[in-house]
Amino acid sequence: MIKKIGVLLYLFIAGQQHIYAQTDTDKKIDSTKQKNTQDYSKLINDTSINKEGLFTVNQVDSKFYFQIPDSLFNRYMMVVTRYLSTPEGFKRFGGEKVNEQTIYFEKGPDDNVFLRSLQYKQGVRNPDAMLSKAIAGSNENPIILTFPIKTINPTTGNIVIEVTDAFEKDNLIFSINNKEKKEKKLNSLANDMSFIETINVYPINVEIKTTKTYKNATVDGENITLRLNSSIVLLPKKPMRKRFADERVGFFSNKYVLFGDDQQRAQSKYIVQRYRLEPKEEDIEKYKRGELVEPKKQIVYYIDPATPKKWRPFLILGINDWQKAFEAAGFKNAIIGKEWPEDDPTMSLEDARYSVVRYYASETPNAYGPRVSDPRSGEIIESHVGWFHNVMKLVQKWYMIQAGPLDPRARKMHLDDELMGQLIRFVSSHEIGHTIGLRHNMGASSATPVEKLRDKEWVEANGHTVSIMDYARFNYVAQPEDNISPKGLYPRIGMYDKWAVKWGYGYYPDAKDEYEESDILSKLTTESLTENPKLWFGGEGKGEDPRSQKEDLGDDAVLASDYGIKNLKRVVSNLIEWTYEPNDPYENLSEMHKAVVKQYSVYLYHVLKYFGRNYITERTVDEKDVVIKPVPKEKVKAAISYIGRQVFVAPLWMYPEDIAQLTDLKTTDQILSQQMQVLNMLLSSGMLYNLDQKSIQFEGVYTVPEFLNDLQQTVWVEFSGNEKLDFYRRSLQRGYVEKLDLLLCPTGKSITTAQRSDILLYGKQHLLDLKTIVKKLKRGEKGINKDHHKNILIEIDKIITKLNKTSE
Repeated sequence: MIKKIGVLLYLFIAGQQHIYAQTDTDKKIDSTKQKNTQDYSKLINDTSINKEGLFTVNQVDSKFYFQIPDSLFNRYMMVVTRYLSTPEGFKRFGGEKVNEQTIYFEKGPDDNVFLRSLQYKQGVRNPDAMLSKAIAGSNENPIILTFPIKTINPTTGNIVIEVTDAFEKDNLIFSINNKEKKEKKLNSLANDMSFIETINVYPINVEIKTTKTYKNATVDGENITLRLNSSIVLLPKKPMRKRFADERVGFFSNKYVLFGDDQQRAQSKYIVQRYRLEPKEEDIEKYKRGELVEPKKQIVYYIDPATPKKWRPFLILGINDWQKAFEAAGFKNAIIGKEWPEDDPTMSLEDARYSVVRYYASETPNAYGPRVSDPRSGEIIESHVGWFHNVMKLVQKWYMIQAGPLDPRARKMHLDDELMGQLIRFVSSHEIGHTIGLRHNMGASSATPVEKLRDKEWVEANGHTVSIMDYARFNYVAQPEDNISPKGLYPRIGMYDKWAVKWGYGYYPDAKDEYEESDILSKLTTESLTENPKLWFGGEGKGEDPRSQKEDLGDDAVLASDYGIKNLKRVVSNLIEWTYEPNDPYENLSEMHKAVVKQYSVYLYHVLKYFGRNYITERTVDEKDVVIKPVPKEKVKAAISYIGRQVFVAPLWMYPEDIAQLTDLKTTDQILSQQMQVLNMLLSSGMLYNLDQKSIQFEGVYTVPEFLNDLQQTVWVEFSGNEKLDFYRRSLQRGYVEKLDLLLCPTGKSITTAQRSDILLYGKQHLLDLKTIVKKLKRGEKGINKDHHKNILIEIDKIITKLNKTSE
């Protein structure tokens, strides 16, 4: 799931701007002698259809009118537009969001009402600061739509505007966003084939269903018809207290630039996205004493009635699993999953007041958990979790490949309902974690020692990772002889999740404002991380820290991957049997074999990330330890050993003859490609330069000569006598010399930073040493292997000649 960045405008200032601007206009609108308005009784009469709620909505024939009371001018509202239905093959589904805006209605001159889009950019800590004037002068919110005032309700004083065109036609608020239009190649709107279906109104929201038809740029003469639902939801008059993000805890957040008269520079702040969870007034003292209390408003997720009935209980269990985490924040029964009440006509799946797990009939193997939040405070208004039907295909594949040797139930293509239900439950928990504001924590699994993953009692009691927000799918480290039950194989809510929820949802009534609350939280976070380093937040797994990776397990990638490969070998030897289904033309076997190769590559990538990397631990100045530490030398040496054993010795076990006779494995291409990719990385100038710089910066780390020597020992070994293995070994060695040639004699004209360093000197010496080694290996060989070594020596001499010419 992706970090949303918004920008926040301090609303006090914006409100003052609007109030001052309205003074003269209000007098004009309140006049009963306006030139351009109609008589109310002639426009809104007995033939109109009237609905009462947030606005009074009047339908007169095919036209729709909003009646806006004074109390709703300059009140902030969230507009969320979702697809209701889409054409086949459109690759977007009913329930998915396509637009989100914060708006407000404003009285304008000349008998008009403006609809403005609220921009979120800057704020001040003290609204009385002189900088308030500077900010107010540089944050004019854009007018998106203008509505002429049609009439005024003589009884209520409500201003009446016609909104038909706003919803039927294209605009930036109640339609598909421009990015989506461009991606889907939607051209102009066909007005004669676009219309409002219904407008329903509720106490705090209005729901508008429309049909819109677009011309499509890719299909000549063919239109694209879509059904949309736009929700207009009234935001709280008083925003929830903001909570400023801390990089040591993983929450989604919105950007906020803070100015102050006493500052010498602007501060970039981030406001975390979270539900408003507060004790009832009568329970505040109980909460402060540490007693569990129920919140004023429970977080409720409904299950889409389109969901197959047998999976609904498991989705609900995945939601309810978070109750234990909210208890850490002091709330009981804070979150719950419920079936959708199908017999309640007042409820709509698209209604933005309700959070729903939407079930999509899609072959895409995916699920995701977005949020819609109040940009002023980060308060999550609702979430529609996207659940794709084929996510079951994904988890079945993972479970067979990672846990097949450990759980007999995984050894077939169609899993039993109870097992599939439990797998759905864990995915449900992960996605709900996103909807309550939590980011991925790809570093969580590194908190568990690898050998603990094989300890039956320990892992069944504690789980194999401290956070379900990691991509630590299943415990592939465990071995069959460990006899670990499924309780020690599935992910679950862990200690990090409980701590993060406590950080995000803990209630601090004694803090006078968000700034004092931030100081309290920062101190508590420092204390918690000092006491328990396992609570480390590792981020999305995209940085350089090898502890933070997708799909990895444990604190040692080499050891974990070795165990993983032991299990992969067991999978391959049983794959034909496990993938059997009547009349299957070996599609199952081919698909699952590709999954094995992919899992093998995942293990390899985990190990490769040890090279040239650092451990990065976000800290404040109040913490005593350092932020950056190089990966220890012994870890990198172990990684080279792993590559020598699991990659440079061709993994022929992965391509057995019985499977090759049934499917097109492309064994040679895949093995050679993998080996060359690894060599490209390890002998690249960038990699060697990184190693060299770290050896200069830090004491006791891997030097380039040590690295090249260890790498050479994994490649330049005596031939095995197995002709298949020796074929790949010869190719590997030829590739090794080619990479040295590219390193030492680059063909490009530009000189890189690495070429200015000592890398070329180390490489040249390594080449000379390699020549001596190859001569020794050649003495004991004969036939094609001896010819191979002769050719290698010729290639080495060619490189040396080029280097000598360059040095002259």
